[in-house]
This record gives sequence, structure tokens and C-alpha cells, in this order.
Amino acid sequence: MKHLLLATALSLTATVAAAQSWVTYTTEESFDDVLFSVENAITDQGLVIDSISHVGDMLERTRADVGSDKVLFVRAEVYQFCSARLSRKVMEANPMNIAFCPYGIFVAELADDPGKVVVGYRTYPEGEMQEVQAFLDSIVKQALE
Repeated sequence: MKHLLLATALSLTATVAAAQSWVTYTTEESFDDVLFSVENAITDQGLVIDSISHVGDMLERTRADVGSDKVLFVRAEVYQFCSARLSRKVMEANPMNIAFCPYGIFVAELADDPGKVVVGYRTYPEGEMQEVQAFLDSIVKQALE
């Protein structure tokens, strides 16, 4: 189901579907601008980006090797990071929440829908991990302001 969250020139929308395990926002800003904004929104929280996974490059580089001719992304990156404060809080509540760390935010321009950039993150289970989900949502919204 789609929810119109902000009525802006960016036509920013959030998508959360019951069968999906992710939340996405879509914008018509350039990929590079969105990527820069996401990186800044993460570091503005005092967080260190642990890694940047170049998923789009990897999938394109290995496309022929796996016998595919389908181009999935124009570009796609995943930022991974943790919050010491928030991670400690949720892991003190349940040490098995380690399974969700590091947290990730992805930025992708789909080959089937060029010119639109999707930013999102995976959803988390009910309980203490909802604080992490709300935190990721705030980072994405800050990046897309």
C-alpha cells in the first residue's frame, strides 16, 4: 500500500506492503544528490559508515557470469552502519538483536524506472527493534528533505 508522506516537488512517497520486509521512499532527485544526502544524514547523527556495498556494480559486473541478460539497476548502493547507543539499548533488551546489526540504508535507481531514485531500509520486528526502524526512517526522511 502506498502512503503519500510529503507533498513536495520531489513527489516523495513511502511504500510499506504487508508481504514486504522493507520501507521505501521514491524521489526524482538525481542519484548522486540522493546518495550524498543519505551519507550526510547518517554522519550528521554522529555515526560512522562501516561500509558501502556497491550492489549495482557487482550485479552488473557478474551478470553475464551467472547467465543473465537482465539489467536490474542504473546504480545501487547500500550504506551499513551502527549506532553504539541504540545498538546497546536493543541488545540489552535482547542480545539476539545482534542479528540485525549493522543497519543498512539502500539507494537505488531501477533500470525499469530510470529517473526515479528509491531509498529504503528493511523492516524490523515488533518490540525494541521498532526504535531502530524509527531511527532509520528519520535518517531517510532527513536525507530527502
